[in-house]
Amino acid sequence: MKKYTLGEFEEIVLLAIAILHKSAYGMAVKDEIESQLDREVSLGALHASLVRLEEKGYIRSSKGEETEERAGRPRSYFEITAVGKKAITYAKESRDKMWNAIPKVVFEFTGA
Repeated sequence: MKKYTLGEFEEIVLLAIAILHKSAYGMAVKDEIESQLDREVSLGALHASLVRLEEKGYIRSSKGEETEERAGRPRSYFEITAVGKKAITYAKESRDKMWNAIPKVVFEFTGA
């Protein structure tokens, strides 16, 4: 399988977008990550990751409808592309392969 470059936070962002499916916009992605992982996410880090993921072709964005609550600005929604789906599948398979290669003795209690 082709290698895909995907940092840890990028993987987390892709997974959150997948969880949210058609409801994935910036604040929803941030809230999902924070909820799922009990981890604080800065908007700057999230925005930078979304830009990188789109540049890599792993996600695409589209504009929603303009709303009064957003001062007439449309919300940007994100969805995973076919390449993005391959990237997170590759990341999962790679991690699973590594986890499965760890000898069981490594996790046994040694009493130390």
